[in-house]
Amino acid sequence: MTSPASPSQPAASPSQPAATPGSAPDTPAAARAGEAKAGASPVPRLGGAVWLALLVVYVVWGSTYLAIRVAVETMPSFLSASARFLTAGLLLVGYLLVRQGPAGLKVTRRQLASSALVGLLLLTGGNGLVVLGETSVPSGLAALLVAAVPLWMVVLTAFGGERPKPAELAGVLLGLVGLGVLSAPAIGGSIEPGGVILIIGATLLWATGSFVSKKIPMPGNVLAASAYQMLAGGLGDLLVGVGRGEQHGVDLGAVSGRSWLALAYLVVFGSLLAFTAYAWLLRSAPLTLVATYAYVNPVVAVLLGWLILAEPLTGPTLAGGAIVVAGVCLVVSVSRRPGRSSSTGSRARPAEAAGTADRVKGPSART
Repeated sequence: MTSPASPSQPAASPSQPAATPGSAPDTPAAARAGEAKAGASPVPRLGGAVWLALLVVYVVWGSTYLAIRVAVETMPSFLSASARFLTAGLLLVGYLLVRQGPAGLKVTRRQLASSALVGLLLLTGGNGLVVLGETSVPSGLAALLVAAVPLWMVVLTAFGGERPKPAELAGVLLGLVGLGVLSAPAIGGSIEPGGVILIIGATLLWATGSFVSKKIPMPGNVLAASAYQMLAGGLGDLLVGVGRGEQHGVDLGAVSGRSWLALAYLVVFGSLLAFTAYAWLLRSAPLTLVATYAYVNPVVAVLLGWLILAEPLTGPTLAGGAIVVAGVCLVVSVSRRPGRSSSTGSRARPAEAAGTADRVKGPSART
């Protein structure tokens, strides 16, 4: 796979029904070019692939908090995260080599550096600190704390020059109110403050990595970008783990079978499936819409606790969950309106975004 499509390349393939959203499929190319020169920036409709990817991130990442909690029962935190991402990254590299050959991994130096930076922010800083925090914080509360990500994203988007719509801000605030209702019973208990601080720091690093990925040159092949990010993040986790001395006293024989199963689940579903879907969403959907996963994940975590661990569904849990869903619906409804001006991938690089979506449509659906 070569580097991202340049403006001279077609912005859509025959598999895409409309090359320029908002215009009829038979609109002449010259007319569309004239619209672009005139400053028109219509936004494509969000297709079924976006909603399917969102569903994967909603459900799978909602379950990974439980899997992480089980993995760190008998595994060191950063070294287990390193094993997860290095394994997933190498598997993805092998997949690309088999399906696309060496060209599938071809990137420029700037794209490689960008992927490494995003991988370190998302996976070493963001995920790594969550894993460390979950050694002392329950998985459900960790999921609730991670819901601060959309708030950081809205703040970063505002600093980036894009003014959020009032309805988006209302949806974010409504979601946070719901999460406050959800977390109130847990906060009243005995929770390690250090773990809470670590997870809050993780949310800031994750939001920063997500925001930065939309502003710097990334590989056009989203699968290659995901592979490089996971390898960089896994190496970062390894260095941090070794620096913390986690390698001392590690006994693989003492690792429980359920921890191994949890790690395998995190590799296949949490990384290969959900993280790749998330990386694709960052290019193909509005940032505020992508950020809604952090509202849904806690609800999924609570429901899994009820179904698997027989945890009671209390009044605050049901009320908070309903408020969270309402906030998500508000943000989603704003993101679906035509003519929206916020980013839907990389607004400054429409050809790259369209080309990327077309190139990864097949393989990403089977990852």
